Amino acid sequence: MYWRLILLNVLSGFINCSADINREKAERLMAETPLIDGHNDLPWQMRQLFNNELEKMDLNTLEKTHTNIPKIKAGHLSAQFWAAYVPCESQYKDAVRQTVEQIDVVHRLCRLYPDDLIFATSTDDILTAFQQNKTASLIGVEGGHSIDSSLGTLRMFYNLGVRYLTLTHSCNTPWADNWLVDTGKDTAINNGLSDFGKELIKEMNRIGMLIDLAHVSEKVMNLVLDLSNAPVIFSHSSAYEVCNSKRNVPDDVLKRVAQKKGIVMVNFYNDYVTCQKTANLSNVADHFDHIKKVAGHEIIGFGGDYDGVTRVPKGLEDVSKYPDLVAELLRRGWTDVEVKAALGDNLLRVFREVEKVRDSMSSVKPYEVPIPYADVVNPCRTMQGA
Repeated sequence: MYWRLILLNVLSGFINCSADINREKAERLMAETPLIDGHNDLPWQMRQLFNNELEKMDLNTLEKTHTNIPKIKAGHLSAQFWAAYVPCESQYKDAVRQTVEQIDVVHRLCRLYPDDLIFATSTDDILTAFQQNKTASLIGVEGGHSIDSSLGTLRMFYNLGVRYLTLTHSCNTPWADNWLVDTGKDTAINNGLSDFGKELIKEMNRIGMLIDLAHVSEKVMNLVLDLSNAPVIFSHSSAYEVCNSKRNVPDDVLKRVAQKKGIVMVNFYNDYVTCQKTANLSNVADHFDHIKKVAGHEIIGFGGDYDGVTRVPKGLEDVSKYPDLVAELLRRGWTDVEVKAALGDNLLRVFREVEKVRDSMSSVKPYEVPIPYADVVNPCRTMQGA
């Protein structure tokens, strides 16, 4: 019995030592390569909790959210795409106004906390922020309903600093079908993408807007992969074969994303991790492993969906926990190169290519033909022009 206890103590010490080594290595790699997360809904929490009155809260001490400045620092979160999200119920009503207000929240957060957050719109901005030990703050608009079927609105969002558009949320737009179509809970109205939707993809390429395929139907995924001249992103989606939710990405699409040199940024929402109400850090790592096995480490990123979901895995309770997930990947045998790719190198590569396509299209004129009025007619929309 005595020797058995000694052996157990030795083994326990070895395991703890191994865990410490992986955690220390994770911290080192994260000090060398920026962690870029594809999706965080803190701006929506500002609306829900404080009606966007930012003076009512202090991001240094806020504890009601997955995200605050101390947690950001502990998690080595070097760059974040903050979601400018408004609900599908705002479609055909005041979605554009509400979205502009959410974009304004990100700008104001950066002004309120200049020592910690810095507004960013490019790969160069991300790397500059990393050198300054600040969190590069980018904007993604989550849901095509936010542009109200207007390419002029899309272009103005870009001018306000928006760098990706999620083509749909959990509702169809007049030009794109959402993921619920694949579950049978919604009806396809565009056969994937309408003609206007296809022109929108080209316009996003032209202006340098990342195309986000989280939330779209599988048909839309494949159509966009056919049409886009630039790589695409899934800002917060996981692997369908690991969790059979239609919000996740099937293997054949993962392979096409790899061919397109795009990225799938793994979501931490329990329902998309295990397809159950509970999950843990190891379950999330399973998605990383699966995507790497099917399509290579070059398409993987982090897309936690913090502050946009009600259930997160044990061990990934908030944004401070990223190093623990990185340590788990190292424990599973991921190399330094693979980890750095997932941390940020993959997203930087995708973003640079999108910028390159934009620059190559600088002589292309904006697409000016509006969506057919019959496709968007509703009591809240007026018709002007010929």
